[in-house]
Amino acid sequence: MFDQIKSNKRRSVALVIGFTLFVVIVGFAVGVLIGGGLFTTIIALIISAIMAFTSYWKSDKIALSISRATPADPALYQRLHNLVEGLCIAGGIPKPGVYVINDPAPNAFATGRNPQHAAIAVTTGLLEKMDRVELEGVLAHELSHIRNYDILVSTLAVTMVGAIALMTDIALRMMWWNGGRSNRDGDRNNGANPLAIVGIVLLILAPIIAKAMQATISRKRETLADISACQMTRYPPGLIAALEKLKSDTTTTHSASMATAHMWIEQPLSGVRDEGKFARFHRMFDTHPPLDERIALLKDL
Repeated sequence: MFDQIKSNKRRSVALVIGFTLFVVIVGFAVGVLIGGGLFTTIIALIISAIMAFTSYWKSDKIALSISRATPADPALYQRLHNLVEGLCIAGGIPKPGVYVINDPAPNAFATGRNPQHAAIAVTTGLLEKMDRVELEGVLAHELSHIRNYDILVSTLAVTMVGAIALMTDIALRMMWWNGGRSNRDGDRNNGANPLAIVGIVLLILAPIIAKAMQATISRKRETLADISACQMTRYPPGLIAALEKLKSDTTTTHSASMATAHMWIEQPLSGVRDEGKFARFHRMFDTHPPLDERIALLKDL
């Protein structure tokens, strides 16, 4: 398990570099396609670099804000704070910020750039539907993400996937308004520019590539966090019971979005259990392994 954690850290570095480079490449394509020559391209690259830098420092606050999370009052949520403190002592990590989300669906996520700058958020539905042992299992799972340094990549993905979608949307709209020309004097059409053609293809594929990168982030990390949580609590049945409750619950997490879907303990959006004609296509972009597989693995421990 510890070798897997070290491997995850190495992959985290590679994914951060990959996401950053991809944002910069999309920024370059935007600069080429909206026209204005080298100056516009440089400006687009600078903006994309600022987005990547901001993602590192502010992505946890952005993720919490998107999810409408508020700090958990220590008096009102005493049990929650006590469980988090006890698990942090057991796991040897600093206590993260504790947040609550007003949402009837049972779910939770962790965010931050490292264990010293981390936060954990749970829904009111989770607090209502889980008993103490089950809640402890869920919290241990999220704290394991913090201890295993999964949170940096998953949190960065929130803002970077959003930045890529925003840049491609702006570029395609400006191309439409500009009649498909790479500059405003109308002398040169993008269709005759091979670089522009590559840029158009990249902009069309960018959201799909970003979504695929997002899907690769958390599948193995979720399984590792499940195992780490059982090591932290010394009681696998607690997390197993929690995952079984999550499996039986059909409530959609309304506080989640496509950008934050990979962060939650369970796939939060509607349609994830779709068994229709597009079920196989949907599963290609699942950010979590099936709950049945996770439960079966924990039962074999």
